[in-house]
Amino acid sequence: MNLKKYEMIASELFEFNRKNYSNLLKANSISIFHSADQMPRVGDGTHKFRQNSDLFYLTGIDQEESILLLCPSSPIPKYREVLFIRQTNETIAVWEGRKYTIEEARKQSGIETVIWHSQFNQIVETLINHVENIYINLNENDRASSDIAYKDLRFANDCKIKFPLHHFERSGPIMAKLRTVKHSTEVMMLQKACDITEKAFRRVLSFVKPGVTEYEIEAEIIHEFIRNRATGHAYDPIIAAGLSSCVLHYNDNNKACNDGEVLLMDFGAEYGNYCADLTRTIPVNGLFTSRQKQVYNACLNVHRAAFNIMQPGITLADLNDEVAKVMEGELIGLGLFSKQDVANQDPNQPLFKKYFMHGNSHFLGLDVHDIGNRYEKLPEGVVLTNEPGIYIPAENIGIRIENDVWVSSNGNVDLMRNIPIEVEEIEALMNG
Repeated sequence: MNLKKYEMIASELFEFNRKNYSNLLKANSISIFHSADQMPRVGDGTHKFRQNSDLFYLTGIDQEESILLLCPSSPIPKYREVLFIRQTNETIAVWEGRKYTIEEARKQSGIETVIWHSQFNQIVETLINHVENIYINLNENDRASSDIAYKDLRFANDCKIKFPLHHFERSGPIMAKLRTVKHSTEVMMLQKACDITEKAFRRVLSFVKPGVTEYEIEAEIIHEFIRNRATGHAYDPIIAAGLSSCVLHYNDNNKACNDGEVLLMDFGAEYGNYCADLTRTIPVNGLFTSRQKQVYNACLNVHRAAFNIMQPGITLADLNDEVAKVMEGELIGLGLFSKQDVANQDPNQPLFKKYFMHGNSHFLGLDVHDIGNRYEKLPEGVVLTNEPGIYIPAENIGIRIENDVWVSSNGNVDLMRNIPIEVEEIEALMNG
């Protein structure tokens, strides 16, 4: 029986991932990963559970109260890989539904030793004094900032009190190194998320017209996601008409779309915890004005140039800098400033940033802003977004064009290559 909406991933991926991770540990080490917390909402309610991406990457287990223990040097062989899961009962089955059985968790993860969560402390304390190093998994995404003491952090604090003479190590750099390079199975999952996202985009192209509201468009998108077995949005969608298209993280999605405006839509399906990230900008009435088309095509020129700049060996920081140079030329062509203005600009406040204030690319995978080191050279097999934007509030025009790209020295693969992107394609589909 399939426990999730999405098709389950073969355990070979998680076995491969655990082997690669364990090979990078120091000798005589134990490493522990906790599932995400079940976060309170209001009253006695909770937010929908979303698994810790690192735990999912290593186990494929998509359930709360799960723990992975890896101890390659364990003197007890069966405890070299241990998965702890929540013990279910008839009451839980009635109120919450089915949970993994021992055998189902074993099959999904490829881990032979699967034990109930309640035995975790006993087994950890059996093993931990036979190792020197304790690897703790914290959220080391450099874009993250939170005051919440999540499960892995609470566990780290407890360990430092209970085992003060051990050496503590970071799992984060190892996970970033491994997760940056996508396995072919991961690319298949990302492609599935992108394909579902394509269906939603094509659906809204035939739905949008003057007078519809942003929230009605959002509803069309989530309808298409769920009917294609996505778990939902990979992130809060941006459905931004008119001046709102110039607000980078607008997600009120509560206004009417008016004749003559552009509509910027930034959304992506999450499938099997893998994230798509698409942006398209379309004319509300089905036809771009000449100025809107001019700005759109300038953005598309940058998008295409960026695709070719994405190569293994460049850093993400350098990639963004190179794309900015292309953008500068396009903005001059749009008459937003001149070459002379550029020559006289403050190098610490370049003029292009007034109209293109974000980076062109970020890592993508199990998180929409996936972990990775933006200052290290990109490896073969990384997946990046390609998302230049031009925002001109004075003209009520915000244009962003975003696809997801699997970077390879044998030629990049655009995972959204079939999603309409040309002005003529978009207008034809909206008026067909």
